[in-house]
Amino acid sequence: MVDAALFDKLVAIRRDLHQHPELSGNETRTSSRVGAWLDELGIAHRRLGNTGLIADLPGRSGAARVALRADLDALPIQEETGLEFASVHPGCMHACGHDGHVSMVLGAAVMLVREPELPAPVRLVFQPAEETGGGAQAMIDAGALAGVGLIFGGHLDRHYPQGTVVVSDGIMNASTDTFHIAITGQGGHAARPHESIDAVVVGSLMVMALQTIVSREVNPAHPSVVTVGRFDAGTAANVIAGQALLEGTIRAQDPDVRSHLQTVVRRMAEAVGKLHGAGVTVAFLEGTPPLRNHPPAAALARRAAAAVVGAANVRELQTANMGGEDFSCYLEKVPGCYVRFGARLLGRESFPAHSSKFDFDENALAVGADYFHAVALLAGAQLRDGSVPGAMANGRT
Repeated sequence: MVDAALFDKLVAIRRDLHQHPELSGNETRTSSRVGAWLDELGIAHRRLGNTGLIADLPGRSGAARVALRADLDALPIQEETGLEFASVHPGCMHACGHDGHVSMVLGAAVMLVREPELPAPVRLVFQPAEETGGGAQAMIDAGALAGVGLIFGGHLDRHYPQGTVVVSDGIMNASTDTFHIAITGQGGHAARPHESIDAVVVGSLMVMALQTIVSREVNPAHPSVVTVGRFDAGTAANVIAGQALLEGTIRAQDPDVRSHLQTVVRRMAEAVGKLHGAGVTVAFLEGTPPLRNHPPAAALARRAAAAVVGAANVRELQTANMGGEDFSCYLEKVPGCYVRFGARLLGRESFPAHSSKFDFDENALAVGADYFHAVALLAGAQLRDGSVPGAMANGRT
């Protein structure tokens, strides 16, 4: 378990990372600090790509590896927490707890090194660019899952009290796709609208039409979201806009609903354009898939969490989480489980992740480190014995 001396170190590394955040793909100092910590522990590690890093702890020969993943990147947000260790980089902030995730896995590394023998090798995966959605796949392409039989990750969550761990079978996060709708009308003088095709009017009707998709085209039992986040049109008060751009996101927890949402967004956008004689081009940028936990791995996670916080403090996900998480990319390749660590901070309950005032209860660092240590041992023992359904005994190649 995390002792007082180790906890102080975890708080120190978290605050150092928090003070020096780096955006997706630019986590140079962050990965260097992680590498320095691993060097002190004598753990072999290597870079993957520019800023990713993996470290391997030896275990029983022949067994597949257990992977523990942490994300490195911060967000383009101006911090307004007033913390004494607030970001020194203008417009950049750890507003999602990734500084805490790194500290947790580093804490687990300390305890794993202290073990006389690990039942299976353990791989620590320090991943860049989670916030932009491409980091996990880049790590996979670079070989981060080679020899891995099970993978575990987690996220700080201020919706739950400190000292709790949320573990659920199945879906934990939604898919994250982006749509771009370009509208081509006919610009003209605001005093003579009959001579024009107003892209603002077309776009406005389109926004309202898209809001009916979830309420009228999707089974209410399947959580989903369609949000228009950007509407760009016009240059002056007395000019009818000839061009407009809508951008937004669609979220779903079911693959069939995900596909249906794309189909309906396209159908409605093109229909509204045709109704008003405007040209419409719809494009989609596919993001991360839904995050679905592997039930046998979730059972292991529950055992590990119960050993750390007690069975009464192991909870199920209360409501559908429509946020995205690229840990889902790992789970498409290797069985595993993603949990959430309660980290509610009294006095800051109302500041969600991605807020300029986001912070979390640092006591959750100890919970996370203890959990990752425990789940690595439990999962390693079952990989060694070949008793995890669906897990690859010798790891993914």
